[in-house]
Amino acid sequence: MTLASKLFATAPKGLENLLADELRALGAADAREQRGGVVFSGGLELAYRACLWSRIANRVLLPLASFEAPDADALYRGVLAVDWANHLAANGTLAVDVTGVQAAIGHSRYAAQRVKDAVVDQFRERSGERPSVDTGHPDIRINVHLLKTRATLALDLSGESLHRRGYREPGVAAPLKENLAAAVLLRAGWPEIAAAGGALVDPMCGSGTLLIESAWLAGDVAPGLLRTYFGFLGWAGHDDALWKQLVDEALDRQEAGTGRIPPIVGYDRDAVAVRTALANVRRAGLTGTVHVERRELADAEPPPSRGPGLVAVNPPYGERLGADRSLLPLYARLGETLKQRFGGWQAVMLTGADLEIGLKPERRWTVFNGPIQCRLEKFHIAEQEGAVSGRAEDLVNRLRKNQRALAPWLKQSGVSCYRVYDADIPEYALAIDVYGTERGDWVHVQEYEPPRTVNSRDAQARLRAALAVIPEALSVSPECMVYKVRKRQKGGEQYQRQSDSGRFLEVREGPCRLWVNLTDYLDTGLFLDHRPVREYVRQQAAGKRVLNLFCYTGAVTVHAAVGGAAATDSVDLSRTYLDWAARNLRLNGITGGQHRLLQADCREWLMKYRGEPYDMIFLDPPSFSNSKRMDGTLDVQRDHVALIDYAARALSPDGLLVFSTNLRRFRLDESALEALQVEDRSAWSIPRDFRRNQRIHRCWFIRKAVS
Repeated sequence: MTLASKLFATAPKGLENLLADELRALGAADAREQRGGVVFSGGLELAYRACLWSRIANRVLLPLASFEAPDADALYRGVLAVDWANHLAANGTLAVDVTGVQAAIGHSRYAAQRVKDAVVDQFRERSGERPSVDTGHPDIRINVHLLKTRATLALDLSGESLHRRGYREPGVAAPLKENLAAAVLLRAGWPEIAAAGGALVDPMCGSGTLLIESAWLAGDVAPGLLRTYFGFLGWAGHDDALWKQLVDEALDRQEAGTGRIPPIVGYDRDAVAVRTALANVRRAGLTGTVHVERRELADAEPPPSRGPGLVAVNPPYGERLGADRSLLPLYARLGETLKQRFGGWQAVMLTGADLEIGLKPERRWTVFNGPIQCRLEKFHIAEQEGAVSGRAEDLVNRLRKNQRALAPWLKQSGVSCYRVYDADIPEYALAIDVYGTERGDWVHVQEYEPPRTVNSRDAQARLRAALAVIPEALSVSPECMVYKVRKRQKGGEQYQRQSDSGRFLEVREGPCRLWVNLTDYLDTGLFLDHRPVREYVRQQAAGKRVLNLFCYTGAVTVHAAVGGAAATDSVDLSRTYLDWAARNLRLNGITGGQHRLLQADCREWLMKYRGEPYDMIFLDPPSFSNSKRMDGTLDVQRDHVALIDYAARALSPDGLLVFSTNLRRFRLDESALEALQVEDRSAWSIPRDFRRNQRIHRCWFIRKAVS
C-alpha cells in the first residue's frame, strides 16, 4: 500500500463533517467530505489509526478498482481484472457486501454472488485451489458500491462496523449506536468540558452507551482497543508489527488518560437497564470510574462538589415514531428536572420524537439513528431558571381548590376514583382523574383534541407546563401519571391498544374490587361518570336476573353479583373486554355458571333472545361502531329505538331497563317509545365530581307500561 493510497471512511448520515475533523486530527490533511463519508489519502499507518481511533466512522475502505458495470457479466469481468493474490491466500476466506444507488444491477445478492465467482474462478484457474466464504470473520471483506452503471471495488479494512466497540454483550441490541453516541458528545463540546473538570450525567442512561463513550473520550481511550477482529488482520498486505506498535501506543495513552476522567454518572428507573449498563461498564474497563444507579428521572442530580458539567440524554422516541404525545409527561419532567437541578450546566439531547422539553436550544442538528431522523439539540441551562409551576399557577390553584371542595364528599362516600378537573380553564383542555389504589394514587390525564386553529407549538408549551405541575399539585409521583389524547373514536378504535405495558391496578368502588389499566387503551376499564348507576344496580340486584349489554369490562356485572343477583348475563362483541370482565369477577370471588359471559353482537343477540326474562337490564351502547365482527354499523342515535324495543321484550313485567349514552347531541325519540314508561334520570345519574359537565352522559329508567 503506497503512501498516496486513497481511502474512504463511511459515516452515518449527517455526521460526515465530524468524521472529516476527526480524520484530520489523525493526520489526514486532505480529508474531504462526500455523501455518506469522507475521502482521504494516506498510508497503512493512517488506515490503521482510523480503524483504531475513529469514534465516528462505520467502516474504512481501501478502493481497489472502479469500472463500468452495466450488467452482471461486466461486473464479473471488472472483478476478475484485479490480482486477488495480492490480497488473499488461495485457501483463505472472503465475504462480499454490495450496496447500490439506482444500480443498473438491481439484485444485490446476485451481484455479490458474481463478485465471489470472479475471485474464486481466478484462484481456481491459477492454482487449482479456491477460497471459501465466511460471512462472520473472513480474511478479507470485499465491498462493492454500485452507482447506476459504475462499480467501485474496495477492501473493507474494518471488517465489521466500527461502532461495535466490544463492550456490549453480544447479540443485545441497543437504541443508540456507539458512534452516534460519540457524535452527540462531540457536538456538545464534551472533550472541552471534561478537560475543564466538568462532570457528565445521563438521567436516562439505558444500557450506558453515552456514559462509556464519554469516559473513553475524556480518558483518551481508543474505541477499537477491545475489538478482536478487523478486516485487515487476515489480509495479505497486513503489517502485524506496525499494528502492534499502534496498539501499544494506544494502551500507553489509555493508562495515562484514565486518571483524568471526571465524574460520570448514569441514572435509570429500570432495574434491567441498570444491570445491563453496569455489565457494559465492567466490560469497558470502567468499573469504579463510571457510576450507575437506579433512580427516578425527577431525582437525578449532579455529583457533589462539582461545578457545571454536561447532561447528555437520549430519551425514548415512543412506539409511534414522530409526535408520540403519550411521551409528553416524560419530556416535560425531563425539562423540569434540568431546570431545577442542573442550573448553569450544558445539556444535549438526541430525540426522534417531535417533542420539546421547555428549553430553547442554542444549536440544533439533524442526524439519523439508523433509519430514524432525529433532532440533536444543545442547551445552556440558566441558573435558577423560573419553574414551570410559575407559568401554570392558575392550573395548580384550580386543582387544589377542586380537591378541597371534593374532600368532604370523598371521605363520606368512600370514593377513591374520581374526576378532579374537566377543562375548567380553557387554556388547559384536560380531563384529570385520580385512581386510588392501596399502594398510592395514580393520575390519568386526557387532553381533549385541540382544534386545528390552535398553534401547535403554543399548545404544546401550555400542555408541557401543565404536565410538569400536575403530579406535585395532586401529591402523586410523576411516574404515576399517565397521559393520553382524548379524541372521538371511530369504528373499532375503542379496541385498539395504545401500548402494551400490561399493567393493571386494583381499585375499589364501594364493596367491589375492579381492575383498571391506565396505559394500554384509550379508556381505563372503568367509566367513572357511571358510578351512581352501578351503585343503584348493586343496591337493587338482590335475587334478580340482571343483563348487562355492551358490558365492556363487566363493572356493572360485578356490582350486580356483589349485590346478590341470582344470575347475570354479560354480552359484548370484544373478547378483550370479556376476558377483562372475567378477571373482575374472579377478583371478587364470583364464580359459577349463573354468571355468564357471552361473546356476541348485542343487537343480533337481543333480536334472537327467547329465554327467561330479566328483572334488570343495563344498556349502554357505544355512540358508533363498525367493528369487523358485526354486520353493518351501529349508530346509537339512529338505532336506539330498536335497541330499546328489543331489550324491553327481554324485560320482566315489573323489570327495569337502564339506558344511557355518552353521545353529547343525543335526542331520545320518546314518541317512538309510547308503549313504554320513560323517566329521564340524567341529573340524578351524574356524580358529584362530574357536575361541572352536565352533558357527560344521559340516562333514562324505562319500564313496561302498566296496562
